[in-house]
Amino acid sequence: MKARYNRISTTSQKLDRQTNKANSNELIFNDVISGSIPFKERPEGLKLIEAINEGQINYVSVSSIDRLGRNTLNILETIQFFNDNAVTLKVDNLGIESLTNGKPNSTFNLIISVMANVSQMERETLLERQREGIAIAKANGTYKGRVKGSTESKQEFLSKHKEVVKHLKAKQSLRNTAKLSNVSLGTVQKVKKLVLS
Repeated sequence: MKARYNRISTTSQKLDRQTNKANSNELIFNDVISGSIPFKERPEGLKLIEAINEGQINYVSVSSIDRLGRNTLNILETIQFFNDNAVTLKVDNLGIESLTNGKPNSTFNLIISVMANVSQMERETLLERQREGIAIAKANGTYKGRVKGSTESKQEFLSKHKEVVKHLKAKQSLRNTAKLSNVSLGTVQKVKKLVLS
């Protein structure tokens, strides 16, 4: 059976661009989770892995390689899992498949390695720009961070971390919540403590 794996990072994004490419004979797996979370740790990713292990799936389509992840190693590990289980992976925007006549497609491997590295570089560049923006805002005195030594109310703290609260309520683990919300594990623990208090 064929399957299609779709992923968006947040609920404010739309799956339409990915689901428009779906065929009626495909089993659909939709994740709303950061690409930085390894494929095998995602709710729908796990369901797809289970279906493959049970021999239900032999063909998986994704709209683009970054749907599998933003980390080159994680992407390559996922592709290796597919290959080991004789599952063909098709990447729509490249129009290529991972297996040809049941054997690994060397052209696919080369192109995917390059694309996965580009995806990871884009992520790292985005985070670097974010850090630079904060540094510039601090230098210009426009950074909205809390004044050192001041205290904030429970409501003020939680209102700054609505994303963390949302992921915790969705039963995400502390570590996944930290990654998804781009905050430290300590912040997630503090939010959890305040929400439960």
